[in-house]
Amino acid sequence: MCFEKFSKILDQTRALRETGNYFFFRTLESPQDAEVVVSGKRVIMAGSNNYLGLTTHPRVKEAAIRAIEKYGSGCAGSRFLNGTLEIHEELEKKLARFFRQEASIVFSTGYQTNLGAISALLGRSDVAIIDKYDHASIIDGCRLSFGKVKKYRHNDMEDLERVLEDCKTYGKLIVVDGVFSMEGDIADLPSIVKLAKAYDARVMVDDAHGIGVLGKGGRGTAEHFGVEDQVDLIMGTYSKSLAAIGDLSQVRQMRSISSSTWVVPCSSAPACPRRWSPP
Repeated sequence: MCFEKFSKILDQTRALRETGNYFFFRTLESPQDAEVVVSGKRVIMAGSNNYLGLTTHPRVKEAAIRAIEKYGSGCAGSRFLNGTLEIHEELEKKLARFFRQEASIVFSTGYQTNLGAISALLGRSDVAIIDKYDHASIIDGCRLSFGKVKKYRHNDMEDLERVLEDCKTYGKLIVVDGVFSMEGDIADLPSIVKLAKAYDARVMVDDAHGIGVLGKGGRGTAEHFGVEDQVDLIMGTYSKSLAAIGDLSQVRQMRSISSSTWVVPCSSAPACPRRWSPP
């Protein structure tokens, strides 16, 4: 039967609805805050990523209103074609200053940031070395690239070194979550950057859950550990702490970030090895 799996899903969904356990797409009838209204009832929000509570901050709302009054409700096109506004460029300059980097670039979503950054960096002679518990967008970015993918056991530095040893002949990009969203633990960045230096690898940190809450200045996991000048690429997001939508990514020599997403190159990073060529 064509699409047979959907009939099974429908049966499961029907059973969940009947028992009151179907939790998908619960509609919020109030702003995203510490308390929200669902089905007319005020409840405590325990699942939000609004870490700093900025989505309802008066200054944030006023700035959004001013932007809509001047630019309208949308860009009406991709940034590559006709959707780059002057506020995008202003934002990227401010992001670069905040992260103490030369430049930044804004993407639409965090998912797109990881897909775009990873697939652009990895060529056929390169390998992405990822933590077993990395976010799905990292895995998809690796799949989209022409490179190979190797996994190491979660936060296990001995296993990471084993993989690095096996990949000596490749251009190597270690990609890791700064804060693992499902486990709640933090990547061992000091050990990771130490191993990366020893094995001539580059390091990318998906800091979607670290930006705004870790580090003395809120710059994330790398600042938290004092290794900002040793991480080559940092991806961050607006859809968590920064009260918007999108993500970011930053790099030594080229870090990135987004409006939803951004990327900022790190100025102190050495150039990528010659064997790192575009796909």
